[in-house]
Amino acid sequence: MRLLFIQIRGYTTNVASSFNSLISRYARLGQIHNARKVFDEMPQRNIVSWNSIVAAYFQNNQPGDARKLFDKMPERNLISWNALVSGYIKNGMLGEARQVFDSMPERNVVSWTSMVRGYVQEGMILEAESLFWQMPEKNVVSWTVMLGGLIQARRIDDAHRLFNEMPEKDMVARTNMIGGYCQEGRLNEARMIFDDMPCRNVVSWTTMISGYVQNQRVDVARKLFEVMPEKNEVSWTAMLMGYTQCGRIQEASELFEVMPIKSVIACNAMILAFGQSGEVDKSRRIFDQMIEKNEVTWNGMIKVYERNGLEMQALDLFASMQRHRVKLNFPSLISVLSVCASLASLDHGRQVHCQLLRSHFDNDVYVASVLITMYVKCGNLEKAKLVFDRFGEKDVVMWNSIITGYAQHGLGEEALQIFHEMCSLGLEPNDITFIGVLSACSYTGKVEEGLEIFETMKCKYLVEPRTEHYACMVDLLGRAGQVNEAMNLIKKMPVEADAIVWGSLLGACKTHMKMDLAEVAAKKLQKLEPRSSGPYILLSHMYATKGRWGDVEELRSDMRARSVSKSPGCSWIEVDKNVHMFTGGDSMGHPEHLIILRMLDRLGVLLREAGYCPDGTFVMHDVDEEEKVHSLRYHSEKLAVAYGLLKVPETMPIRVMKNLRVCGDCHSAIKLIAKVTGREIILRDANRFHHFKDGLCSCKDYW
Repeated sequence: MRLLFIQIRGYTTNVASSFNSLISRYARLGQIHNARKVFDEMPQRNIVSWNSIVAAYFQNNQPGDARKLFDKMPERNLISWNALVSGYIKNGMLGEARQVFDSMPERNVVSWTSMVRGYVQEGMILEAESLFWQMPEKNVVSWTVMLGGLIQARRIDDAHRLFNEMPEKDMVARTNMIGGYCQEGRLNEARMIFDDMPCRNVVSWTTMISGYVQNQRVDVARKLFEVMPEKNEVSWTAMLMGYTQCGRIQEASELFEVMPIKSVIACNAMILAFGQSGEVDKSRRIFDQMIEKNEVTWNGMIKVYERNGLEMQALDLFASMQRHRVKLNFPSLISVLSVCASLASLDHGRQVHCQLLRSHFDNDVYVASVLITMYVKCGNLEKAKLVFDRFGEKDVVMWNSIITGYAQHGLGEEALQIFHEMCSLGLEPNDITFIGVLSACSYTGKVEEGLEIFETMKCKYLVEPRTEHYACMVDLLGRAGQVNEAMNLIKKMPVEADAIVWGSLLGACKTHMKMDLAEVAAKKLQKLEPRSSGPYILLSHMYATKGRWGDVEELRSDMRARSVSKSPGCSWIEVDKNVHMFTGGDSMGHPEHLIILRMLDRLGVLLREAGYCPDGTFVMHDVDEEEKVHSLRYHSEKLAVAYGLLKVPETMPIRVMKNLRVCGDCHSAIKLIAKVTGREIILRDANRFHHFKDGLCSCKDYW
């Protein structure tokens, strides 16, 4: 009979053990309902069963249900109480954990260590320290947890003292101290502990190597890496990151090639590294070869395209990311917003704005500033102002974004009004604010206001003028025809004038045909930016206007000798989320070029009837008038406008972007096109926006 009882008890124990294992398994899988079903259907439960289901609820972030079950337990042991404490800690409920800890009928070293660990995890190091020294007994885990807390709090000297007091220093404690010293840049002390370790594992080696890497001692890290007895994926990645972070891309590439396992982190690092050095094809090759990609991978590749001016590829990849149902994260959305701003892709920008709203990122002040900039650069100032007005607590960056937006759209009065509103609210303007305000004055000819604001920058707002501010002032004076005054300001600058300042002066000289000063400015620019074609083009245009074709040819010869090439003028327009590019002089480059040419013919007739006369001075070649007219007809902005008239619904404005400054002939022609077609045309060139409507431009021909 006794033997039968033992067999039955053994059978019952085995059954209970199986049920308990099943509860734990369901809990790990997140199937708490199945775990509870098993528990409820158990023919007989023991204390382990109760502990398992309580832990299951904590594991699935349901601490309330866990506590209810704990309170119903017919009996509890020390493991039950410890599980309750650790369960609360895992759910971030430190107050509840401490209440349980204080009410425990008995505690062991696990109870104390769990509570100390909880305080450390929450950054409450003083509370952890107080409890630690009250512990009646401590084991190596307790000491190591407290040591980690002090290191986390950057109290490295206190950590060192605790480390010396430890009765037993295991590998984890020593490795933690190495990491702590490296974090503080105290590499010699870290290395002493490393060298004194009786035995080391791959984590110890990797921590020391990472310490050297983090402190820009990459060559020392490499020597240590080479003598490692065993390397894992983390070790290889740490060494690779050392090279990428200090810009040693060639060595990073060589190491990457021989890595036995190329982790996702390593691949992501190489994508960005190649992208930063302009090797976009290599970045894309790694991206395409990756079997496993995470959000960082997609975001990194989009960022590479954005930073290298490949906006179309960035948008294509963003669309592919959506097709693959990759979760859209904050960095990728911000990158694509920047791309939309560069391309003035309003449809894509609106789409990203909707994604930000759905992801609840729109309440972020930085996001709001980027959105404002995107709408401004897409020519939709009304939407930019709407985003600005709807946001509650605005920082200086957001104010700067809207001020700059109004300036770029030639709305000087509005920009100044917002500036004064900002100051009246007690916000201190910074150097960027004044660049926006002075630009607004420059674009609208507000010379007196600009001079007054420039004078008050330093004395009233304590903002020291930089070269960018002087460039704005040179531009302001130059546009207003006060070119000599602009030159005098350059001479009085407390710092050396840079290319932006001399470029502003050269632009003013071209507008007002000040040939002597133009040649001075051009020579300065050629020294400062020998590879830039800008000064050559502007000076060449001035020579061509005066009919000095010999000087034009001499400049071209000089450009060829210096291998300076002119960026071709190109314009683009977005239609149905597709961006269409047009290059100046290339009337055959678009697949629909025939209908574009027919539209240009129709426009030509309408413009001649409206009194348009092509201005041949904007053709920098010594050719006859007929060839000049033909050349002007195929300027990229005219091709883009013609396509917009064909494809953009009549109720919507035609939005065109150009990479260079719009030429005077195109400016005159587009004013008339807007008048004879009854359309609104918004053109963003390299400098600013032009809103054409009813034969007028928002710039009032002051550009």
